Parts: sequence; C-alpha cells; structure tokens
Amino acid sequence: MMTFLGRAGFLLLIGFAALSDASSAAEPQKAGYALALHGGAGDNAAKLSPEERQGREATLRKGLEIGIEILERGGASLDAVEQVIRHLEDDPHFNAGRGAVFNADGGHELDASIMDGRDKSCGAVAGVRMVKNPISLARLVMTETRHVLLAGPGADRFAKEMNVEQVEQDYFTTPFQLERFQRKAKPPAKEQDKHMGTVGCVALDRRGNLAAGTSTGGVTNKKFGRVGDSPIVGAGTYADNNTCAVSCTGVGEYFIRHAIAHDVHARMAYLDASLEGAVRHVLHETLEPNTGGLIAVDKSGRIVLDFNTVGMSRAAADSTGRYEVQLGGK
Repeated sequence: MMTFLGRAGFLLLIGFAALSDASSAAEPQKAGYALALHGGAGDNAAKLSPEERQGREATLRKGLEIGIEILERGGASLDAVEQVIRHLEDDPHFNAGRGAVFNADGGHELDASIMDGRDKSCGAVAGVRMVKNPISLARLVMTETRHVLLAGPGADRFAKEMNVEQVEQDYFTTPFQLERFQRKAKPPAKEQDKHMGTVGCVALDRRGNLAAGTSTGGVTNKKFGRVGDSPIVGAGTYADNNTCAVSCTGVGEYFIRHAIAHDVHARMAYLDASLEGAVRHVLHETLEPNTGGLIAVDKSGRIVLDFNTVGMSRAAADSTGRYEVQLGGK
C-alpha cells in the first residue's frame, strides 16, 4: 500500500484514522442497557418525615436493583418494566396498588398501562378495583386480547379469567391516604392534589428494545370513574424503538390534552430533537408550571428525569455506571 500511495498518502490515511478515533472518543458513551423509575411528581421532600424519606428511598433503590438484575443478565426491557412497577405497586409509600388514593365514594380505582417499543404493542386497564398489580393485568391485555384498554367491571372480570391475583378493597387502604381523603372530602372546586405518587418505569435492554409502563391510583377525591393519563397510551406512557420510552406523572388531564408522552417521541421523530430538548419543551413550554414530570430513555440509553414541580421521586441506572436515587428537587 505504501508503494501505491506513497509516503504522503500513507501519512494522510493515518491522519484520517486519528481524526476518526478522536471523533469517536468525543461522542457520548452509549449504554448497553438503561433503566429509570419514578414515584411521582409534586412532593416536597423536605416536608417528609425521616421515616417516610427512608422508606421511599429504600423502595426506589430496591426497584432499581430489580430492574438492573433483569437487564444485566440480558433480560427484556418489558420484563424489567413490569417487575419494577409491581414492586412499586406493592409499597404503601406510593399512589399505586397498595397505597392508592381514595375516590369521592371512599373506594379505590386503579389504572395502568405498558408499551413495547419493538412494535408499539400496548395494553392498559382503568378503574380496576380488585387487582393487586394492575401493571401485570395491563400486560395481559396486550398479550392475550386484541384490545388496548379494558376498563371498570370488564377489566376486573378479565382479571378473574386470567387468574390474576385479587384482593379486597381494604388492601389498598393506608392510614396516610385515609387521612388525606378525610381532610379533602370537600375540597375547593379548583384545588389540585399536590401529592402525585404515580409510579412508572422505562428501560432499554441489551437488544436495543425500549419499554415503558405507568401505574396509579389517580387523585384524591376524584369523581367515581375518572380516568387520568396513566392508562392512556400516548398521554402517560409511550415507547418506540426508533426514539424513546416515556412514563409521566402529574395532573393527568393536562397530560391527556397535550398527548405529552407521544409528543416527546414526535419531537424526536419529526423534528430531530434530542431527548433532552424534547422533554424540556413539553414540560416547560407546553405544560403549565407545577403540573408534573416524566422519565425517559432514548434508543442510545440516554436518560432524562425532569419535572416542573417542587420535586419528583426518581432513580436511574445504566451499564456505564450511572446510579442515582433522588427524592427532592433538581
């Protein structure tokens, strides 16, 4: 090759190779896997008791470990999302599953959704009353029916057909949520629930597949039958392998009106926006202040955790060594 190119040509090739290596080194390191989870936006962590803070941090950390273990051994992002959210649903510190808020009738109605970024398959349930882990029922809607969303008595009936674990309504009742319900039994017409303990998870696995899921009990004293954004694919949950996976938390009506989760994807797909840019726009330009937050991961494993409230419970980890658990503000 030296004879054909000559010494100058050979040195030129070396120079191009060096430039290429330098360019590669300057690019952000891509993660083989990535995981993020949230326990809701809206809380002021400074006002939590030491016991509450320790409990929430421990649950978020354990959820992170559950997801990491699945992804590290080559497991699917969809499995990681489901298992992490099941763990969060079982913890009374969050407004999902065990710690779900009360509706205006003094009962509990739970919502959840899950989405597979490979083919945009998705499943959701709304207003279920007897299902211990709504996120798993949502996945069964995705895999065992031709539908996307089942609601109310029909969803509970489907849960029985699928032998999903059932519980009585009092399983969801916690002293904390009961006290909040009694205090807000007759709130002002425009009062917003500032404790948004919705839970969610997004993940990228080693095969490059993205997944997202969200689960909630809604808002305290909500009208019987009210459905927020968590079980609405495109509003509270979205995943597409070509762009990102998103899980939202906040005042659901705003997220539904603006299709927030899908808008993050759309800005990346159609405007070539970065994940950071897309999330920043929807949270700080589209939405009103103090309405919520979201977690997202893109196809390269970049993670964004952002919110326009006083705080958001959140955690994230990836294969490059990132590991964080936070309850407070930014």
